[in-house]
Amino acid sequence: MIHMRNVVLIGFMGTGKTSTGKLLASRLGYFFIDTDNKIEIDNKISINDMFAQYGEKFFRDKEAETIRKVAEYHSAVISTGGGVVLNEDNMIALRQNGIVITLTASVDVILERTGRRKNTRPLLKEEDRRQIIVDLLENRHELYQRADLILDTSELSPLQVTDEIIKFIRKVDELRA
Repeated sequence: MIHMRNVVLIGFMGTGKTSTGKLLASRLGYFFIDTDNKIEIDNKISINDMFAQYGEKFFRDKEAETIRKVAEYHSAVISTGGGVVLNEDNMIALRQNGIVITLTASVDVILERTGRRKNTRPLLKEEDRRQIIVDLLENRHELYQRADLILDTSELSPLQVTDEIIKFIRKVDELRA
């Protein structure tokens, strides 16, 4: 059996990592893992509650633990939480067996997309959501730029994003052959 490299989707919340990831996994015949979802299942607590009860550091430790596990997988599309890039060890682990793709979007698009889900984003609970998004994006910008491919999803559907990623993977695989 041929073990294929993982496709790792990083980027800010609301850029389409989950919707694109599910579609991409289906098209590639890979399995899909949403690390935030896995953290909640493995720890039997929502990320919201985890932040509220134990704080962000506790969550980041659980996230790193989960990343170490999923980085060992093969033939997976891994959708990560927006802050996964804050820990360099996370990114080293994910790159060892994965192509890293950053999904980006404009602040307005992120505001609109994250506004659809009420109270599920612990870092967006404050009043001035726009300013929080701007600040977080600014803090993480350089880290998101370190991907193998960067795609702006502002004007693209998950299907179009998936097509772009598949084109890129094929090109990378041709160069490796």
